[in-house]
Amino acid sequence: LSGTTGRPKGCLIDHGNLNHTTVTPVHWISINCDSVVLSALPLFHAAGMQGSMNQPIYAGATIVLMTRWQPNSAAILIERYKVSYWTCVPTMALDFFCNPDLLRFQVKSLVRIGGGGAAMPEATAEKILQFTGLEYREAYGLSETIGATHMNPQARPKRNSIGVPINDTESLIIDPLTLRQMKTNEEGEIVVRGPQVFKGYKDNNSATSEAFVEIENHYFFRTGDVGYRDEEGYFFVVDRLKRMINVSGLKVWPAEIENSLRGHPQVNEACVVGARDRRKGEIVKALIVLKKSISNEITCEEIITWARSRLSPYKVPVIMDFVDYLPKTATGKIMWRK
Repeated sequence: LSGTTGRPKGCLIDHGNLNHTTVTPVHWISINCDSVVLSALPLFHAAGMQGSMNQPIYAGATIVLMTRWQPNSAAILIERYKVSYWTCVPTMALDFFCNPDLLRFQVKSLVRIGGGGAAMPEATAEKILQFTGLEYREAYGLSETIGATHMNPQARPKRNSIGVPINDTESLIIDPLTLRQMKTNEEGEIVVRGPQVFKGYKDNNSATSEAFVEIENHYFFRTGDVGYRDEEGYFFVVDRLKRMINVSGLKVWPAEIENSLRGHPQVNEACVVGARDRRKGEIVKALIVLKKSISNEITCEEIITWARSRLSPYKVPVIMDFVDYLPKTATGKIMWRK
């Protein structure tokens, strides 16, 4: 995965990590050999590899594999093969359940719809309930945990909650500076420990050291996400400590894009932030300071086109503005939040 510096970091994942997030969710959500799973997520992503491939293979379930996402095709497959389980990201669910053609298809075979990567909009959750009678069950995990650390219980999910820690997993809310454990409903950084937590970053001891914290003689992985735990032990994510943009569940690190944009011969400075988007949750926005001598000789669209040849599609800025300056701290760091 891409790191905070924009340089990719390799996560050391062993078979024990993979087995835990393969086997545990299968029993958690009761997939078996009679289940039919729609595999619509990319298999190079942890959620797709585990939830749409390894878990159904372990359970002996049937996999209905999509080669690319298209809402009408998904509806046809669900109806034709009586799909019962579907793991998706909120963007997919929005495309699917807001599709005006959906009324032409039978999707009542679904017994569970769930996923993660981003918060599920309330309006989309209502549409899922309307069409299927099911609550969307959110889960939570990271590349470093190769799948879920938290899932909503089958019997009683809570909307907007990532659920509770799964089997053999412990999760705390701590003050990110003092490491003090926060009380119920107090916000802090989410930390986890369990069999799914990776062994560290490949050839990067300093990043590995920074990723873990010792609490009561146990090492917890620092997720970088801010959240709280309610009276019943359900966890909620409210913000991020890390500077990261979440595009349809895919993580985008601004520094990587900034470094790329600064490679353009007419760009002097670049600051990349997330902008809210109804479909994708967030999209990439770039603020550009051009070199003064050529400030009127190029358009935002030209720079975006240039970036498309150098960045993955979901990392390319959708919005770009030219600005005269970027606010900085006394030490010269760009105040990206501002």
